[in-house]
Amino acid sequence: MLNYEKNFQNYKLIAGIDEAGRGPLAGPVCCACVIMPLNEEDIIDGINDSKKLTEKKREKLFEEIIKKAIDYKICFIDEKTIDEINILNATKKGMEMCILGLKIKPEIILIDAVKNLNTDIKTVSIIHGDALSYNIACASILAKVSRDRFMKEIDKKYPQFNFAKHKGYGTKEHIENLKKFGKCDIHRESFIKHFV
Repeated sequence: MLNYEKNFQNYKLIAGIDEAGRGPLAGPVCCACVIMPLNEEDIIDGINDSKKLTEKKREKLFEEIIKKAIDYKICFIDEKTIDEINILNATKKGMEMCILGLKIKPEIILIDAVKNLNTDIKTVSIIHGDALSYNIACASILAKVSRDRFMKEIDKKYPQFNFAKHKGYGTKEHIENLKKFGKCDIHRESFIKHFV
């Protein structure tokens, strides 16, 4: 997990950035940027790509990450913006907001797959970075847990869609409910054209 960080040992402040929610039919995309301490005693056990962890494990690690982080920032880009500028640009916007929102400026930023962010800080795009880089994996957990919590909360407003269960992804149940009830305020118009 620390392999990529070891390639940048001459940098003291390494940030990782990732997102959660690029694929769902509803809700925001959530981006997170985190600078983690990399000395041995501060490494959190069990960090991995958020998709490979159980919800319970992610929740536990989320609390440990925000406790140990040198700095972190979490940003949401809503479905209206996603429809206006497309999901890739919305993701980039969220990542750039996270970088600007940090109180401590990193020396280098490791990003999961996304390229060409508008920042003066050195960036390195890593394919499957959330499974290869410790900092990116920590960012992926912050983004995933934050977005899941948001979707569980919004579920109270739109119980007919069961967002707490599928988090807005295009499951069979979600698509059936979309056809049955029509869209709601948090659906991404550009994602649901085929279903309504």
